[in-house]
Amino acid sequence: MPDNKEMRRASSRETENLLEALFLRRDRERERMAKSTKVVDGDALPVENNRMGLYRWYLHPDKEDVAIRTLLFWAQEIPPGGRSGKQKHQGGRIHYVQEGQGYTEIDGVKYEWEKGDMILLPIRPRGVIFQHFNTDPRNKARLVCTEPNWYDALGVDLGSGFEQLEASPDYGST
Repeated sequence: MPDNKEMRRASSRETENLLEALFLRRDRERERMAKSTKVVDGDALPVENNRMGLYRWYLHPDKEDVAIRTLLFWAQEIPPGGRSGKQKHQGGRIHYVQEGQGYTEIDGVKYEWEKGDMILLPIRPRGVIFQHFNTDPRNKARLVCTEPNWYDALGVDLGSGFEQLEASPDYGST
């Protein structure tokens, strides 16, 4: 079996003309786009129980069959009186409150929200620590979230560290 160095040499011989390599990449991308999903049926998406809570992923770096891969997009549901996990993240994420009321702690500061509001995580060199809380004891909260797909460009740590500091209490319960 060839080692990594031999594989890199073989690969560089195949693409000695890097401009042609870009055209090949373009052609593969066009072929992928022609076959890609243009409408994502949200009702058909599974609910994922993860360390941040209950997610329904629309766009994600691992979803290669969609027309747009430059964004992440998901809906997060927080049960009545519940909370999300606590996470450290680079920032630059937007959460739209589709339904519910509550608050988000960003670096220890409480910011209240309700239906129709947006929660904006600022971009900070060392990242931000945040957690969402649903203050309604009877109704769920739903946050629709998006951020650029920096993961493919910068790596998952995004220069600040990407850490799960606390799991949602619902993690692993469904």
